[in-house]
Amino acid sequence: MPARSLEIGPAGIRMARSIEMLRTERGLSQRQLAARVTALGHPMSNTMLSRIERAQRRCDVDDLVVIAEALHVSASMLLRGWPA
Repeated sequence: MPARSLEIGPAGIRMARSIEMLRTERGLSQRQLAARVTALGHPMSNTMLSRIERAQRRCDVDDLVVIAEALHVSASMLLRGWPA
């Protein structure tokens, strides 16, 4: 079976930028946001979050939902882009 492509599409890139912008706007480090995500029951390291923000790691739907919750926004807002 061939390796699956890891290319991140436009929605993924928009989401990655939104996460980074909201995190910095709220004065959170990657470590702090990753800790919030982990506290919500979805273990995430700051390295994982960094890779998501740089669009080097896919953000699956579980990641998206809990990151949005940790940032106090809707998942759809992250997908639409910030600022909307």
